[in-house]
Amino acid sequence: MTAVEKNPTQAALIAGFAAIYLIWGSTYLAIRIAVETMPPFLMASMRFIVAGGLLTLWIACTGGFRATARQWFDNTLIGGLLLLGGNGLVCWAEQKVPSGIATLIISISPLFIVLLDWLMLVVGKDVTRGTRPTIATFVGLALGFLGLALLVGPDLGSHAGNLDPWRVFGLVIACFSWGVGSIYTRYARSPAPPFTGAAIQQLTGSVWLLLVSAGLGEPWHFDLAAVSGRSWLAWAYLVTAGSLVGFTTFVWLMKHSTPARVSTYAYVNPVVAVFLGWLLLHESVSPRIFVAAGIIIAGVAIITVAKNKKSVAAPTKD
Repeated sequence: MTAVEKNPTQAALIAGFAAIYLIWGSTYLAIRIAVETMPPFLMASMRFIVAGGLLTLWIACTGGFRATARQWFDNTLIGGLLLLGGNGLVCWAEQKVPSGIATLIISISPLFIVLLDWLMLVVGKDVTRGTRPTIATFVGLALGFLGLALLVGPDLGSHAGNLDPWRVFGLVIACFSWGVGSIYTRYARSPAPPFTGAAIQQLTGSVWLLLVSAGLGEPWHFDLAAVSGRSWLAWAYLVTAGSLVGFTTFVWLMKHSTPARVSTYAYVNPVVAVFLGWLLLHESVSPRIFVAAGIIIAGVAIITVAKNKKSVAAPTKD
């Protein structure tokens, strides 16, 4: 790994956050369109096997793909937590849960990540792992959730009585699974280089997803000819922008920033989604949306500038 990877510049960090803020803000819509005519777990499995394969090929051609048995083991577990438990359950839930409500539920992810990071410090009693959050961090989390509730709140009333409780529960489990996988990514004892780790996670995550897909019988009921053109376009976007760029950048940021800061994407993504709806679909934008966006941005700013009581850079390895 190069020196730049070990000590990224401020510009590189800003570019990384911009990537997960903007790109992942658009993937909510892409997932919803993809699962219109594709089974959710099979769709996600195909997405990550292609993205992971392309990333592995790129690494092999540019510097050589090398990983120890321990790194394969760790990243196989992380792939299950992030891509099956996290992304797969979201794809499954979005078949029946409206995107606005799904977004609101997913916004609890930062809280899980912050608390799990704190738990690493308290339970592990290891000063090289975990971070004790400050009051400012919790204030920022609360503002982010408040702003998001204001953003999607008016959409809750017409759907709240018709929600599938299992899909809602699946979203909560997805948030927890993503949080555990994120913390595991940051504090793995013998971490692979970020790009290599992302490749392994996507390759093995696709296997986890395929196993669940097969268990549900998705491959045997899948009609390739029935997949719409818009679903294929959404899937292709998820492979390229969502996985190759967005997910790989997320793994890299988890090595070089704090979990609390990286998790702010969960608040910013819905704002981006609303903006894209206005820009591309000519959806109306009310003053309420501007107020909500302002509250969310304030919460993210507080989390970003808050000084943790202990912040330890995650170890990196060539």
